[in-house]
Amino acid sequence: MTAAGFMGGLGVERGQAAEPTGNAIANIPIPLGAAAFRDVGSKFKITDMKVFGVSLTPDSDRPYVFVKFETNAGIVGWGESTLEGKAGAVMACVKDFREFIVGSDPMQVEHHWQSMYVHSFYRAGPVMGSAISGIDQALWDIRGKALGLPVYRLLGGPFDSRGVRGYYHASGRTREELARLRENLLKHGITCIKTGIPGSYEWIETHATLRRAVRSLETLREGIGPEIDIGVDFHAKTSPSVASILVKEVEPLNLLFVEEPCPPENVKAMARIAKRSTTPIATGERLIASYSCRELIELGVVDILQTDINHVGGITALWKVAAMAEASGITLAPHACEGPIGGLATLHVDAAIPNFLVQEVCSGIEPGPKEKVWEEWLGFPAMRMVNGRFPLPDKPGLGFDLSEAALKKYPFGGTRPMARVFHKDGSVAAW
Repeated sequence: MTAAGFMGGLGVERGQAAEPTGNAIANIPIPLGAAAFRDVGSKFKITDMKVFGVSLTPDSDRPYVFVKFETNAGIVGWGESTLEGKAGAVMACVKDFREFIVGSDPMQVEHHWQSMYVHSFYRAGPVMGSAISGIDQALWDIRGKALGLPVYRLLGGPFDSRGVRGYYHASGRTREELARLRENLLKHGITCIKTGIPGSYEWIETHATLRRAVRSLETLREGIGPEIDIGVDFHAKTSPSVASILVKEVEPLNLLFVEEPCPPENVKAMARIAKRSTTPIATGERLIASYSCRELIELGVVDILQTDINHVGGITALWKVAAMAEASGITLAPHACEGPIGGLATLHVDAAIPNFLVQEVCSGIEPGPKEKVWEEWLGFPAMRMVNGRFPLPDKPGLGFDLSEAALKKYPFGGTRPMARVFHKDGSVAAW
């Protein structure tokens, strides 16, 4: 039986689904609500769900959490639910959704997203949002493979045939370091980098501390020149008062954006900062589902949204955020500081939206140990740019193959907390 056969009456002709062996779903319960779609859905069924914790180093604060679905057609789907500092909790939450998904039709992506979100009753925070994200990505992976198309084509892309513009993280302290950085950026065709501001910040800061932050950015701009865009991450470690001063001071540097000048849930404080700055304000990596972006969008507080596909609710949610933002003249620069599956999934959404700005990857210009592992797993240099852009995959689904055996070399080392930073007096500091 071909994929067309599995798609029932939907008239699909593309794809290479395998014949199911035996009675692949005979002993799998049908999820609640699934019977209503028996005559209009496909004949694909999810037969199993697996969750993998993967630690590249035993003390990693962000072990990868990967989700795998198997189907009666032999198609598998992969997604990523990595959540910094909370790996064990997310793995448990993914398993909690097993009865929502196993036995169901994987083609009903929106239906499953709504069921997980609404039927959980309490609205999603980062743990549930990350669990839904990995499941959703895996469903889209199956969907693309079943239809024989990359996910970005299912979403109506590509919008730009050159690929997805991106940036690496970079910095430099001395003129010599910055001269080498500039040379490297130009050699690789990279048009944008992101950096941060040094140290931690009290609620009201000294002039010396503020000047140190501004001078570090002035030095970077002087060193790499005016052609390279610079995004600066305040990482929500500044109070509204401190951020308001800094955003004014850095205006002459023509930054691409200032990110998280205060925590994103403090919308009114963000609005005060935005009114005092001509530099675009970016935020969103800690937001869950499109609903959490509504107030920021409606109040015109943000210029750039940075929701993360591994936390916001997967491809489905990131796509909705993009649509909401586009209608209000807001661009997207999605956050991506976890593993390769979520990073690659993000590229598919980027490639299909008209209001895309630039894509983050938390890596340096030169590939490090994690990038070598990613290439070992996937067979190509995942999330590495060519001439400043991420190439678009041409394989169906999310565009990669991954074996369970490849993950066994990096066993789960358990949940580890993220960095804990304190001021000199022992009080808690943001970082």
